[in-house]
Amino acid sequence: MKVFTASLATETNTFAPMPTGLDSFLERGTFKAGTHPDHLTLFAGPLWAARQRARERGWQLVEGLVASAQPSGVTTRAAYQALRDELLADLRAALPVDMVVLGLHGAMVADGYDDCEGDLLGRVRAIVGPGVVVGAELDPHHHLSDAMVRHADLLIAFKEYPHTDVLARAFELVDLCEAQVQGRIHPVPAVADCHMITVVHTTRPPARGFVDRLMALEGQGGILSITLTHGFPWGDTADMGTKLLVYADGDRTPAERLARQLADELFAMREALAPPLLGVDEALDQALALTTAPDGGPVVIADGADNAGGGAASDATFILRRLVERGIAGAALGPLWDPGAVRIAFEAGVGATLPMRLGGKVGPLSGDPLDADCTVLALRRDMVMSGLSGAPTPMGDCALVRVGAPAGGVDVVLNTIRNQAIGTDLFTQLGCDLATRRVVVVKSSQHFHAAYAPLARQVLYAAAPGVVTQDLRQLPYRKRRRPMWPLDAAAG
Repeated sequence: MKVFTASLATETNTFAPMPTGLDSFLERGTFKAGTHPDHLTLFAGPLWAARQRARERGWQLVEGLVASAQPSGVTTRAAYQALRDELLADLRAALPVDMVVLGLHGAMVADGYDDCEGDLLGRVRAIVGPGVVVGAELDPHHHLSDAMVRHADLLIAFKEYPHTDVLARAFELVDLCEAQVQGRIHPVPAVADCHMITVVHTTRPPARGFVDRLMALEGQGGILSITLTHGFPWGDTADMGTKLLVYADGDRTPAERLARQLADELFAMREALAPPLLGVDEALDQALALTTAPDGGPVVIADGADNAGGGAASDATFILRRLVERGIAGAALGPLWDPGAVRIAFEAGVGATLPMRLGGKVGPLSGDPLDADCTVLALRRDMVMSGLSGAPTPMGDCALVRVGAPAGGVDVVLNTIRNQAIGTDLFTQLGCDLATRRVVVVKSSQHFHAAYAPLARQVLYAAAPGVVTQDLRQLPYRKRRRPMWPLDAAAG
């Protein structure tokens, strides 16, 4: 069997101020056909799984372009078309093939293309024809479009948030696609719309039990696969929203029935899916109250509104400013994206104390820059943080600086490659011992949870200003469907 695999992925925050161009893809990791490294990267799960199966089963595997970019604003037309056309050229060069498995995100928006994945899958289908099996792995924060479902035989998204199951879902996709090539299954899809947009944390009830139930239902009664489309609230497209996608073997009726049932169940639990949000000072007050005991680890506060993984600049100063103004000692915060400040820290050297201007550079939702005396505690070139499902995450040159009094200020990780906090080695590689901190602020919505929750006394979620605001009513949607909870009272 001959298999083609490739990847093109980014998550587009259509409200974010920074465009996503070719340099954004080159910075995060773009690999020409046949040059993907010997380790998993986040959106190349199908490639990695296909490599293993090819070795085991004697497949002929052709690896095409792998390109992904850190979430940001709308992708430029030139970047999308260039990368798309390169991937399609790789596919044409590989023909004939029996199977195509792609690593996509599902919420990529480019200038002139609100549904990049639907466009790409449609062009793939036109090249290979109706007889070749086409499958794709998606991030659950995707916009599920009719074009995506129509042009692919199988779409399977990560089930966990944080995305700890990238490789498990990739093997599921590859194995089901192989079964279809061999004629052992005949997937038929059904989609049910929940008429809502929400945040689904699978680390807590009720979403934890719901996802466990989805996995238990797979393989029963002819049900092949169930995908929960969380949706991406910060992408204004006609396809945005929370949905259920169910594949049954040869019979659409059970798929439609189950998809509708699950969508209704999820809508019924809508109020409980997202975690409670606290104002900045309220979160700090709770953290300080919780850390009066002598042991138990730090309180971790998530600054999801400035999450680079959702398209924010990750240079907002709102929480950092309050930490400094309130004189909260024993705190750490990161990562704060500020290449200029990192360069100054490297020039000054470890041990230097100097006035610095931190963050607040991209736009109004980054806040004002923070001017303070800083002590350079540690420097590291080309730092790599442990990422989702073990995929390495480049952070670029990084500096750990103490803002305020050398004996009791706030330790801040500054980075040059924009990424969110995922692994605790974001801090520990720079000598910052989190166990000794009272408060740790992470610029992340939820992907930090797997690594940070085990050491945390408690995890709190702050409602700071930012591009990835949780108050969706603040966003100037123009294209979304109506009605949709919580934006419209008539949803449901």
